[in-house]
Amino acid sequence: MVAYHFCYDLQHFGWTHTSMTRDPGWIAWRSAIVTQFLFLVGVSLTLRPGSVRGVGDIFTRRWWQIAGCAALVSAASAAIFGARWIWFGILHFVVVAQVVVVPVRRAGMANLLLGAALLAAGTNLQLPAFAPDSLSWIGFSPVKPLTEDFVPLMLWIGVVVIGLGAGNIWLASASPIARALRSAPVPRFLAAIGRWPLTIYMVHQPLLFGLFALLQAMRGTGS
Repeated sequence: MVAYHFCYDLQHFGWTHTSMTRDPGWIAWRSAIVTQFLFLVGVSLTLRPGSVRGVGDIFTRRWWQIAGCAALVSAASAAIFGARWIWFGILHFVVVAQVVVVPVRRAGMANLLLGAALLAAGTNLQLPAFAPDSLSWIGFSPVKPLTEDFVPLMLWIGVVVIGLGAGNIWLASASPIARALRSAPVPRFLAAIGRWPLTIYMVHQPLLFGLFALLQAMRGTGS
C-alpha cells in the first residue's frame, strides 16, 4: 500500500507520467492491495475478543476511530482534489462493512459460500438505477463515480465475508500445523505493524505528500 501510494504521489506531483486509473497493471495492483486489506478485515473480526450481542458492541471505540479517520480522509481529499474528493473510500467501506457483517460473523465455513455469492453478484450485476452517487456506493453502478478512491459495498463485502469464513476455519482447525502457527511467536516488527495499521494508513500519505511538496519546492527554488 505504501509503495503504491509512493508511485501515485510521483504521478500526482508530475515526477512520472502513468495512467494508474486506466492501465490494467496498475488496476490489478490496486485490486490486490484492497483484496488483502479487506480479507484481513474479515479475519480480524473473528479474532477480536468477545462476541457480538447487539448495537452496543458494534459502536466500540475502534469503530469510532475508523469513522473519524474516514471523515478526515474526506476533508483532506476535498481540499486536495476538489470535485474528486473521497466520499466512499476504503475506510468508509470498512465502517459500513463492520456493521453489515454482524449477522454472519459466526456463520463459520458457510461464509466462504456466501462471500463467493456476494463477489459474483457485485461483479456481474450492473444496474443503471444505481448510477447516481446517492446509490453508487452500494456497488451495482455501471460507471465509477467522480472520486479519487472508491470501494463500493457489493463485490468487496464478499472479500470481507470470505475473510470471516477463513478466520473461523483457522480458529477451529485442530491440525498440528494450525496449532503450531497459532502459538508461534511473531517478529516484533510485524507485531508492531499489526497493532498500528490505522495509524500507518493515516500517517504515511501526509508524510509522503509533505516530502514531495518539499522536494518540488526545493527543485523550483534551485531552477
